[in-house]
Amino acid sequence: MEFSPQIIALLFSSAIIAAFIQRVSGFGFGIFIMTLLPLFMPSYGESTTLSGLLALSQSLVVAIQMRKYIVWKRIIPMLTAFLLVSYITIGYVASFEYSFLMHILGITLIVLSIYFFFFSSKIHIKQSIPMQFGIGSISGVMGGFFGMQGPPAVLYYVQSEPDKNSYSAQTQVYFVTGNIFMSFVRAQNGFFTIDVGKAWIFAIAGVVVGTIIGSMVFKRISADKLKKVVYGYMAISGVIMLFK
Repeated sequence: MEFSPQIIALLFSSAIIAAFIQRVSGFGFGIFIMTLLPLFMPSYGESTTLSGLLALSQSLVVAIQMRKYIVWKRIIPMLTAFLLVSYITIGYVASFEYSFLMHILGITLIVLSIYFFFFSSKIHIKQSIPMQFGIGSISGVMGGFFGMQGPPAVLYYVQSEPDKNSYSAQTQVYFVTGNIFMSFVRAQNGFFTIDVGKAWIFAIAGVVVGTIIGSMVFKRISADKLKKVVYGYMAISGVIMLFK
């Protein structure tokens, strides 16, 4: 693959936007950047691998920054289900016709975002192991097939965590661990190529810039506004999926 100045610029700029979205809302890196990567990366599998590596790089930094808010017992059950289901689904990526399911996922995200936006004050999701296993399984399907494991976990944590810092800590640790695992599995399936490594080098600076800008916004946003940002971007994500 030839990395022309245009492709390098696109990698850099799209990484800035994706990192900004992820830092402010707690998710959305893969949803945004996967609208662009398949257009020029050699294969869909390599696109999801690059997306995962870039998201991993950012989430790791944020998780370290928020480490004092991490509560592992609120992460491990969901993570266990996620790892098992994503391991199974990644193996089918190369032969999977995903457009129909993307449309279904898009509609689902739009409906959920509208519902939570208007009724979130009446919804109180409590921490429970069965709920975490269920959410983790759904997240594993979305992460394995589409590189977009965020929405189910985000809906769970944004409703069940006591404040925005705890929400950010749990989600980013969840994403770090999940993306490390999925990167290894994708490598086993032949998706971790030299082109992916080169593209990561060109895009990582954009991740740094987007994270810095996003951190400034996150510090100034209230918990209520954060929820509205999450639900709003989830609706936008659903619309993006409908046009894939």
